[in-house]
Amino acid sequence: MSFAAFFGIYMISLAAAISPGPAVLLAARTSLREGFARGAWLAVGIGLGACIWAVAAMFGLAILFRIAPTLLVALKVAGAGYLLYLAYKMWRHSAEPMSMDLPEDDAKRSALGQVWRGIAAQLANPKPAVFFGTVFLTFLPPVVPFWAYGVILGIIFFNDTVWNVLVARIFSLDRTRAAYLGLKTLIDRIFGGLLGLMGLKLALT
Repeated sequence: MSFAAFFGIYMISLAAAISPGPAVLLAARTSLREGFARGAWLAVGIGLGACIWAVAAMFGLAILFRIAPTLLVALKVAGAGYLLYLAYKMWRHSAEPMSMDLPEDDAKRSALGQVWRGIAAQLANPKPAVFFGTVFLTFLPPVVPFWAYGVILGIIFFNDTVWNVLVARIFSLDRTRAAYLGLKTLIDRIFGGLLGLMGLKLALT
């Protein structure tokens, strides 16, 4: 594979990682409530979850979509419904004050537990499934050397993990937390609106 091919994969993967979505919002809210370290471990899980979707796409997901195109339609519809549901919940509860007290299960969750939480969030998220099953595959050359798969997965893990670690760091700062708490209703409604628009776009494309 050429440098240009790797660079194209890097850029499209970075664009997917930084676009607003449930994983980014989870990293932000986790760091707000639980601190940077727990948000960073969650980001590692998000990166691993993205790699799982990438492996599925490279070794069969696209073929499955071609054999059963209705499966892709069903995935998009289900994903759109999921995003619209999250948008509704965020908008509905936007005016409620955010409690900084952790539920007992969250307080007891270890670093490994946060990693698994990030993986689960990615696997339940329709956004990477659609991205890796469609857009991502168009950037892969017809023939990919076996060693290149490792490099590609490293790129994907790096982009998703580093971006969400950065999000976790920003939202763990006292100044950021204070600003968020002061503007929680507005910020949650903006995020909820973005999720709703993402859901509608997914359903209509």
